[in-house]
Amino acid sequence: MNASDLAQRIRLGEDSTLELKRIVWRGPGKINEPNPESLADELAALGNARGGLLVLGVDDKSRDVVGIEHSALAGVEQWIRNLARDRIEPPLIYYSHHLELLNNAGQARSVIALEVPRSLWVHQSPGGYMHRVGDEKRRMSPDMLARMFQQRSQARLIRFEEQAVPKTSLADVLTTRHLVSPSEYADTATQMQRLHLTAEDEGQTCLSVAGVLLCTANPGEWIRGAWIQAVAYRGTENDPADQIDAKDFTGPITEQIEHAFAFAMRHMLVPAKKDLGRVEFPQYSRRAVFEAIVNAVAHRDYSMHGARIRLFMFADRIEICVPGALANSMTIEAMTAMSMPRNDVLCSLLSRYPVAMPDVGRQYLMDRRGAGVDVILKESQALSGKRPIYRMVDNLELQLTIFAAPSPHDSAQAQP
Repeated sequence: MNASDLAQRIRLGEDSTLELKRIVWRGPGKINEPNPESLADELAALGNARGGLLVLGVDDKSRDVVGIEHSALAGVEQWIRNLARDRIEPPLIYYSHHLELLNNAGQARSVIALEVPRSLWVHQSPGGYMHRVGDEKRRMSPDMLARMFQQRSQARLIRFEEQAVPKTSLADVLTTRHLVSPSEYADTATQMQRLHLTAEDEGQTCLSVAGVLLCTANPGEWIRGAWIQAVAYRGTENDPADQIDAKDFTGPITEQIEHAFAFAMRHMLVPAKKDLGRVEFPQYSRRAVFEAIVNAVAHRDYSMHGARIRLFMFADRIEICVPGALANSMTIEAMTAMSMPRNDVLCSLLSRYPVAMPDVGRQYLMDRRGAGVDVILKESQALSGKRPIYRMVDNLELQLTIFAAPSPHDSAQAQP
């Protein structure tokens, strides 16, 4: 941890990943402030959100480094260890750093910076289940808490996509094409059960979340937001006056992928030059766009009801907005180095579903080797000269921007 960087952050004040607390003593070895239960809430809130820093020894209002006496550092450390172990369930993992920072008078003072990573678990503290919103801790709503359990490790015991969807049955199945084959050894219902397309709910056979997504005519009827909204604009802004086309794709997710890809290809400009025969210059790599759409459908968080995938096409870029945080504590930086899918069942079944679209370099909808992100980044950058951008929005949505390749006519006009 860099002391100068931390000092700069402290000067700017608290934010969604920085909390400041001064230590006030009420006697030898006894801490009066901060309140231990309130501090446990702060630590748990950071772990339940995106992680962050809690710096002890800094006044949160004046942002002055009041410090901690050298002789008291070990006692404060023990106090924190007890909080993280005894007042937070499950116990919170954190990393502590002792640093010296200058106060407003230019004097060096010791502080303890507690680095809290984004946790694999959902933590309960004295105030309940807390999370970080801006520079405040807040109690999670029941809906948010349910999503959090589904997203993190507790939900691995019962994966969301395998859960039964009440009030569904095999009568709601539109198609099992490419998923279930006629067999003398197992009927359709048995095969669907083995593929986790059905599940039991109070003694009744229902479709699972995966079954609804892959096999029904309108998954959004049961799973709100399980559709793709696609909009094409004439310009570069999200302006309804510039809208030239808009479609909602609502069928089985395999059809949603096909229709969304066709929409993107239909609105992609393909200028050409005829100097030595016709040479086309597409705005986007077909493979990259295909991979981006498949990844959005396969890896989105379907537990976020009402949140749909959005595909926006502008004159200079494509934006794909995918509901949900990255799964399994993944980071954007780690996406190119490893593959950790949120929806294992969906990914497995999509990897056996044949591709109907030409020129995408793929026999099946998904490649289980996890090369999709590399294809998106490398092929798009090679075509446009700009690396696509992934970014998280409030830990609720992953946004991908793919930039359009410049027109050859533009470069020709720019030449003297």
